[in-house]
Amino acid sequence: MKEHGKNLPKVVSQTEWQAARDRLLVKEKTHTRASDLLAAERRRLPMVKIDKPYIFEGADRKASLVDLFDGRRQLILYHFMFGPAQSEGCEGCSWYADNIGHLAHLHARDTSLVLVSRAPQAKLKPFKQRMGWCVPWFSSFGSDFNTDFGMTVGEEESSGSSVFLRDGDSVYRTYFTTGRGDELLGGVWSFLDLTPLGRQELWENSPEGWPQTPPYEWWRHHDRYVESPVVSACCGR
Repeated sequence: MKEHGKNLPKVVSQTEWQAARDRLLVKEKTHTRASDLLAAERRRLPMVKIDKPYIFEGADRKASLVDLFDGRRQLILYHFMFGPAQSEGCEGCSWYADNIGHLAHLHARDTSLVLVSRAPQAKLKPFKQRMGWCVPWFSSFGSDFNTDFGMTVGEEESSGSSVFLRDGDSVYRTYFTTGRGDELLGGVWSFLDLTPLGRQELWENSPEGWPQTPPYEWWRHHDRYVESPVVSACCGR
């Protein structure tokens, strides 16, 4: 600390610190409200219908895009950079996956989350085991999915988060972000703020008819939701 003392913030009294903290809090509240407004606008974005049939390879089954929802209404899909020629997954994408919490809370909001990479399952499975991840991870190897969504150009892989909404068997892409847009993701709130239905709480500015419940009341310990999260939220598929 002594070596870098000249670069440390100014030392002040508790009273001065509190005053400075209160001034910053005003700006932080402004930032939070601006984020809420962006999320409200995000919930009103137009959608693109996905008509092309894609087949993915899961850990123990083949799956369509509809199947990736696992019966839920919303899907957050992370395009994980791991191509067929690579021996391990991208370090940045792995950082993203390391930050994903227990999926039961997303599932309670009718939302699934999966990883998708172009590498075959023969490479995904051992890497997933090595990293200790429980998030469902599907391979798009042999399909046009990565190319159609702009995630693979030639042999170059890209990453990003796509959000989909399901209406029966019809699937719509509602949102996409990449780069710094992915940096703050990992928490339940940050993921839900990307979705068309949002957090689904009464205080949100959402379109009329959107599902909404009082805040706090729907929260549970992850093992106490009505739907058992053991298989789909941890090491299933």
